[in-house]
Amino acid sequence: MRTSEVGLWRLPCLPGDDAPVAAGDLSGHGRGGGCASRIVASRIAFPFHLSYDRHQQIALGRSNPSMSSDRCLLNDEENARHAEKMKKIKAARDRMMATKTEEKGLVIVHTGKGKGKSSSGFGMVMRCIAHDMQCAVVQFIKGSRATGERTLLQDHFGDKCQFVVSGEGFTWETQDRERDIVAAQAGWEKAKAFILDPAIQFVLLDEINIALRNDYLDIDDVVEFLLKEKPDMTHVCLTGRNAKPELIEAADLVSEMELIKHPFRDGIKAQAGVEF
Repeated sequence: MRTSEVGLWRLPCLPGDDAPVAAGDLSGHGRGGGCASRIVASRIAFPFHLSYDRHQQIALGRSNPSMSSDRCLLNDEENARHAEKMKKIKAARDRMMATKTEEKGLVIVHTGKGKGKSSSGFGMVMRCIAHDMQCAVVQFIKGSRATGERTLLQDHFGDKCQFVVSGEGFTWETQDRERDIVAAQAGWEKAKAFILDPAIQFVLLDEINIALRNDYLDIDDVVEFLLKEKPDMTHVCLTGRNAKPELIEAADLVSEMELIKHPFRDGIKAQAGVEF
């Protein structure tokens, strides 16, 4: 008997049912039941000679109590094994979490060539605001170009987040090292004031790693301040590619964004809402 593999799909819309449906039945199910939520579950071999109705009966076997339950992909034995496995994982997780009892203000570094360093930092700002925590942002290098994050924070959350732009633009645009150094150092002085302010609990130093990489700021001064003068419960997030080893060593949390694909390589320019 010749057979052909036919994809199975789950229909979570069926009341009390978790049954699969053959891929060939999708259009019929869509017309009759209007289900738009289908997740590929598995593949099964059906004989060519089976009629459409028989395919449907097999696929919907569990929805009919008179049909054998062994046609269900997730049978009782598999569910029991899964439940036991999850029980063991939860017990191990609970034991681990019982040892995590301390809190501290973190030094957080987002670096790497991939996209998402600043985006993640601003995501933390919004999360802190949701927890009624006062925040501050010092944006190095990027300059005065309007960005979605700055507009949102200044226009809607100005009482929760102070926002300072210290850079005058990307270094290839300013083309003036002395001006860039002055701007970066002014930004660092403002950053230190924010970090030392007892009312502020989270400070984002956006693209400061670029200023450090270009030696606009002294890495030893920055690390020493973070380790010795930062209040114990204040979080500081530093973003930008090429984070220096000294900063990585001093940090509590370091994430490296990896570049896998980027539309810029295909001639796509930076777009509102995605890059700025």
